[in-house]
Amino acid sequence: MAVSGGIDSVALLRLLLELRAELGIVLSVVHFNHRLRGTESDADQEFVANLARDHDLEFHTDSDDVAAQAAEEHISVEAAARELRYGFFRYLLGEESSPDDRRAAINKVVTGHTLDDQAETVLLRLIRGTGLKGLGGIHPRILVDDDAEPASGEIVRPLLGTRRRELEQYLRELNQPWRDDASNASAKFTRNRLRQLVLPLLEREFNPAVAENLAELSEIARGEEDYWENEIAGWLGTTVHWSEPDWSRGLSSGSGAPPSLVQIQPHNSQLRDRLQEFSPLVMNASISRVWLLAEPVAVQRRLVKAIGDHAGIPLEFKHVEEILRFAEDGESGKELSLPLGWKFKREPEGLVFVTPDLRTQERIPQDYEYELPVPGRATVPEAGVLIEALRITPESQAPGYNPQHLLDPELLHGELKVRNWRPGDRFWPAHTKSLKKIKELLQERRIAQPERRLWPVIANGHEIVWVRGFLAPAKLRAKSGQDAILIRETPLTESPAS
Repeated sequence: MAVSGGIDSVALLRLLLELRAELGIVLSVVHFNHRLRGTESDADQEFVANLARDHDLEFHTDSDDVAAQAAEEHISVEAAARELRYGFFRYLLGEESSPDDRRAAINKVVTGHTLDDQAETVLLRLIRGTGLKGLGGIHPRILVDDDAEPASGEIVRPLLGTRRRELEQYLRELNQPWRDDASNASAKFTRNRLRQLVLPLLEREFNPAVAENLAELSEIARGEEDYWENEIAGWLGTTVHWSEPDWSRGLSSGSGAPPSLVQIQPHNSQLRDRLQEFSPLVMNASISRVWLLAEPVAVQRRLVKAIGDHAGIPLEFKHVEEILRFAEDGESGKELSLPLGWKFKREPEGLVFVTPDLRTQERIPQDYEYELPVPGRATVPEAGVLIEALRITPESQAPGYNPQHLLDPELLHGELKVRNWRPGDRFWPAHTKSLKKIKELLQERRIAQPERRLWPVIANGHEIVWVRGFLAPAKLRAKSGQDAILIRETPLTESPAS
């Protein structure tokens, strides 16, 4: 189970220790050090390690520079912390013990999220703007898989129905200490302000059960969303008709293959790869106008949004509403412009989402490749960056370099090349359990086209050793006290430090 040292996770550990014989479980302790509070973070880790040792439990730990990761990816500290923490969880769930390893295989990671966490999440999403899916809040369980069946494990939150104050009372009765995270009192974090100001005000002035009501709302929303997702799956397979766009028909193989991605002849394989990587779906989508407008508005919105998600069109609520108004009031033959060059066309009896012509030079980014000497630099105008490979000596590593970004020069053979990723490229970032397609990694980060297609990587022979925004592979990480290689990128509008 994951233990941070705070009230919720320590209480969860003590509860599971009481119940482990009844549940038939083998417990171990997992801790991720975010390194956000210096010696206090290290003290948290030591506290959790002692707690595991006191109860004779196996202890798994890892750490990372969350602040540096947040700055590098241009995301919030909270988002970076969650990304790295859950990457570590998934890594543990994906580990397989060898026959000689006496450790029990980890198939569940249990976290101490409480009803208070759920209420804060739902209220925060309401304030920022969300739909029914967002109102689902924190899910009680998340299946974790590696493209295999069955799933390799799950992350479970058994305390989502329990208030934090109840856990505090439980620990006091046990005389069990815990650690208080000083950052939880900082008003610079939005969630903290919500916890300290907004929820107490709502409980005091409007409804003392507001937290419980918000948690109930999340449970209702998850049930509703499950129903709609089943309905969507049926619509996409029956009500929506997929067809090749006019511009692709001259490239069709005529093989009679079922419609999925556009079929392109073998001699056009390079174009085929670019089209398939550029867009999740290169197909027009059409629906009956009479049928759609006869359905309730909830169905109309869901179907339009589902088509957009399936085809890779980033439709916001305003786009969906504009599409529905155009479907009802627009003239036949007229077109509505959508994001990423898509069009929405009204016909006498149908409504068609028309894919952009991806053959055009403007819409298919060209591949690039540049040599990267060590030490040295490569200018990459396609990505708007200058990428440097620096040799770092042991004396210069301590002050300012994250060791998880340093590569071992002894493990790199031959020349380095900076290029955009290609179909089939795979990468193994630290804290993940296996190689993964770079396409999937970028989709998970929600990197939009055309930036995604031009995303820079560094290849050493046939192996990808660096991808912008991801930690270096654990197997290539430089050893402490030895020379290392640091890959650094600088926007072309800035001058790199000498």
